[in-house]
Amino acid sequence: MPYRRTPEIQARLDTRRAALVDAATGVLAEKGYAGCSVAAVAARAGVATGSVYRHFPGKAELVAELFRLVVGREVAAVEEASTRPGDPAERVVAVVETFAGRALKAPRQAYALLAEPVDPPVEAERLRFRRAFRDVVAARIEEGIADGVLPPQDAGLTAAAVVGAAAELLTGPLTAESAESADDATVPALRQFTLRAIGSV
Repeated sequence: MPYRRTPEIQARLDTRRAALVDAATGVLAEKGYAGCSVAAVAARAGVATGSVYRHFPGKAELVAELFRLVVGREVAAVEEASTRPGDPAERVVAVVETFAGRALKAPRQAYALLAEPVDPPVEAERLRFRRAFRDVVAARIEEGIADGVLPPQDAGLTAAAVVGAAAELLTGPLTAESAESADDATVPALRQFTLRAIGSV
């Protein structure tokens, strides 16, 4: 007869797994992907390295789960920004400004999410993040086209270009010593680019 975990045992395992992901979140925010080793996560969580391997085959799988968690929060934040009062162009700008502002406030984590070299399982999560962000922007562009406030265009293509530009523009400031100070120049430049890209100016 196969072994079945009781609900209590499963709850304990889930709690331990969540604690490891939480520890990894802290390590990633401080040290980026390169510094987010299994040993570093175990040390942050106060457990033996073997405890991490009981829940995750390796670093890539641990950080992929972490990416899903962090990306979910970031996508929720930009989705909320996309529903703010204003016309569709203003909502697109709100999405981009929210994305950039949050990235500049957590530069090490944002760099890991956007540009740092990572293993294939993590890269797959990164691509999902970009697609989700693109879809939020595309939906607002489609609204603008339907309302007649934006010119006809391929909303998905324009949104992908805006997301790609945002990631590229942020990469430099995210690797600088004082990313938050870059907010003064980077976010306004990104705002202007976005309005031009979607045909609002």
